[in-house]
Amino acid sequence: MREKLSLAAARRVALAAQGFAEPRPDGPPTRRHLNKVLSRLGLFQIDSVSVIVRAHYMPLFSRLGPYPQSLLEDNAWSKRRGMFEYWAHEASLLPLEAWPLWQWRMRRAERHENIYGRLAEFGRERRDLIAGLHRRIESEGGLAASDIEGDKGQGGWWGWSDTKHALEWLFWAGQITASTRRPSFERVYDLPQRVIPPAIRDLPVPDEAEAHRELTRIASRALGVATASDLRDYFRLPAEGYKDRIAELAEEGSLLPVAVEGWSQQAWLSPDARFPRKVEARALLAPFDPLVWERSRAERLFDFRYRIEIYTPAEKRAFGYYVLPFLLGERIVARVDLKADRAASVLRVQSAHSEPHAPAETAEQLLAELRLMADWLGLEKIEIAGAGDLAPALSRAAAGA
Repeated sequence: MREKLSLAAARRVALAAQGFAEPRPDGPPTRRHLNKVLSRLGLFQIDSVSVIVRAHYMPLFSRLGPYPQSLLEDNAWSKRRGMFEYWAHEASLLPLEAWPLWQWRMRRAERHENIYGRLAEFGRERRDLIAGLHRRIESEGGLAASDIEGDKGQGGWWGWSDTKHALEWLFWAGQITASTRRPSFERVYDLPQRVIPPAIRDLPVPDEAEAHRELTRIASRALGVATASDLRDYFRLPAEGYKDRIAELAEEGSLLPVAVEGWSQQAWLSPDARFPRKVEARALLAPFDPLVWERSRAERLFDFRYRIEIYTPAEKRAFGYYVLPFLLGERIVARVDLKADRAASVLRVQSAHSEPHAPAETAEQLLAELRLMADWLGLEKIEIAGAGDLAPALSRAAAGA
């Protein structure tokens, strides 16, 4: 057991756990590559913002390079599915075999617990509507909110209609699940027994404490080294009783105590952690990539302060609307505000900023990764605006190439 870990070693452990210590495939990525990444991360966070590409497509690109997006879609929403949708870190795609691990949250939702407050209130007040919609899906098959007669999808919380609220309550409670997504990205709901294979639904369901322990084991393997708050945040587990879960896992040897240089909190090392001597990664990261989604951990590991500025007024944004961190080697060395202009077939670099420790080759390496992304998205050109201290070097690299 390693009792002390330098910050550089902790970074390498974290990067290896997330799959960045391995080279990308030589050939086209396959379902086997997808399953390996999903098994390593434990989930892909879903986000509907498509300024570049929806966020759940990005973790595979960051780790595998260009891949057909149909590979993810087929695994997520076809009859050959290997994933299901549920609320984990946020709305997420999860491995099918994890279905039993989330029954505790579904049962809590049925009791109007561990669910968004206003949705819980709606569940208590509109039981007749919820039951009626459940019966309709049971008799008619998969339905989206827009299929329900009279549903306008307007007004109320998040612009949700009463129908959408009722469907989401049923989804939280596990009484319906997502059978597919339409081209508009609208979720189509159906009964779990028509979506989740019987072999998965028949797996033993752990009690709540064991489910929390197993989810923490998964989080620990995915993070490599983390604090208790990092581990709990990974799947947004309840705070109540979580100290006991950590103690139980430490006692059984599933978490190893370690002191990380510069960290004020106790850290925990996965027994499966790898200690590469060097990591030679190069990747653009989605704002919701598990390497950086816990912002305080990203700051502790990489000295990288990161906030998404979508909801910040344009004049107050420091770096841009939809900014992707750029990982090079073992550090996050830059950030770029990107937009996929599909009508013009252009990947627009609206700003590019370097970090203080960025090496001399940052612009050339970033340009190479931007070219990969443009090709993956089917965009013909890259256009670089002048905003940000890295933009001039990036423009020179593009002109020189």
